[in-house]
Amino acid sequence: MVQVTLRRVAEGDRDRLLAWRNSPAVSAFMYSDHLISREEHDRWFDGLAGNLRRLDLIVEVDGVPSGLNSLTDIDKAQGRAVVARYLAEDAPKGLGVGGFAEFKLIDHAFGPMGLRKLWSEVLAFNEIAWRLHMANGFQREALFRAHVVKQGRPQDVVGLGLLAEEWRAHRPTVRQRLMDKGFSASDLDAPLAA
Repeated sequence: MVQVTLRRVAEGDRDRLLAWRNSPAVSAFMYSDHLISREEHDRWFDGLAGNLRRLDLIVEVDGVPSGLNSLTDIDKAQGRAVVARYLAEDAPKGLGVGGFAEFKLIDHAFGPMGLRKLWSEVLAFNEIAWRLHMANGFQREALFRAHVVKQGRPQDVVGLGLLAEEWRAHRPTVRQRLMDKGFSASDLDAPLAA
């Protein structure tokens, strides 16, 4: 079984994140189509430091950086945040890496962070992503028709949400599914070192 860990984004991830974000395997599922320039990326990356409205974590598989897992638009007053994630093109597939990463982030958001709701917007054609959210307890809350233009064509977006009380009810099922994939109870239940 692979060992999956999450750690905060560090300066050494700057170039890696730009390469991942511009790779066709990742950019195909993002709202924007354009190739992100070094300058645009550096402005974004430099803005991460000290930004209390974001939590950006590198997903490592057996010690190898393999993706980004984030909470964005963190609103402590409203008790909510946006969940976003992508795995790099060469990240292992089919082993539950994305599910594990999302499990840890949800636990952290509803535990130590004390949030009450997580939500996500996913391009409707990205069925793998929205199905993973739903397998983790998210409910479909909206369909934003022709919401984003990708390669010149309007695309629908699925809006999903998860409440803290729903997570508490659904967590044992998700945890067992991940244990059946080979993840340990101790790794699943350990606090996120964020």
